[in-house]
Amino acid sequence: MGERRQRFEGWIAGVGTDSGTRLVLGHWERSPFGAFSDVMVEGADGRRTLLAPTGEVAAHVAATYRFEDVRVVPVRVSVDGAEWRVTAGSLALGFAVGRRPLLGTLLRAVPVRLARRPAWAALLDTPARLLPGVRTRGSAGGGRREWYGAHDLRRITSARATWQDRELGRLTPVEPPVSFGFGSTPRRPALVRVTTTVETERRK
Repeated sequence: MGERRQRFEGWIAGVGTDSGTRLVLGHWERSPFGAFSDVMVEGADGRRTLLAPTGEVAAHVAATYRFEDVRVVPVRVSVDGAEWRVTAGSLALGFAVGRRPLLGTLLRAVPVRLARRPAWAALLDTPARLLPGVRTRGSAGGGRREWYGAHDLRRITSARATWQDRELGRLTPVEPPVSFGFGSTPRRPALVRVTTTVETERRK
């Protein structure tokens, strides 16, 4: 047996809502599956739903994270300046991105080639734990390992979402932390530019 690493480059947005439903958008510009977007939804009751654009993507994500429900639906993302719009089955999400805080400025100062490396993500795991729920490395599903290397961070200043024909309410912190995997998005809603590396066993 050997190991194989897959790299996903793009953006992750974490949004909390007044209803208790939390949303995590992955908008991947480069990946082993090409460009795609997916959404993870966790309700106030803890039920976790994956919205993925193809069966292949759904199978990969569901093998890495934990869900009670997996749905293959068209997932569309449009970006117009600071405004993001997302549709995925019965989910409609819009959010606005604001300024870059000090942490975002510091992340942008790190050379991208360095920030992509799993060793760098591992080094940052201890300081990242000062943010509730946030981890930069850990064990994923199916015996996989995963690293998150962040390159940038912008605050999300407003959001509006409907899920299964229900308005989810005003933007709130992502609280409690989402439980799809070993870590959560930041408590304060944010859009993070990230390289995610997933290591799997290669069977002979």
